[in-house]
Amino acid sequence: MVTTKTAMSETISFKKLRVYIKAYETALKIFQLSKKFPPEEKYLLVNQIRRSSRSVCANIVEAYRKRRYTKHFISKLSDADGEASETLVWLDFSRDQGFINNHDYGILYNNYINIGKMLGGMIKHPEKFLPRT
Repeated sequence: MVTTKTAMSETISFKKLRVYIKAYETALKIFQLSKKFPPEEKYLLVNQIRRSSRSVCANIVEAYRKRRYTKHFISKLSDADGEASETLVWLDFSRDQGFINNHDYGILYNNYINIGKMLGGMIKHPEKFLPRT
């Protein structure tokens, strides 16, 4: 497969988005913290919180690749925001069941609130993310 310089830069440039960086770093933190959850939560809470946190990142990337089509771009960003909101619910369960402490919860919760705000800004102003021609 031959990859042009333009195609390669298009593929990598989503990694420069602040929202992607924040979502990725937060998903990694959730992964690390969830390693300490009790074994009986492995197929329940652990899988759910890991899946939803990673899905935020994946949906941001999909949105970025579809940004020339405004409705698709906004739809995928909306999906990312929905996954971020779902992750907040799993964080609530994790804290309330004593699997994460209040400090870690606060950091993760605030990260997802900020991610949601960034996604909201992107949804309101998709024209800022159109590919350069």
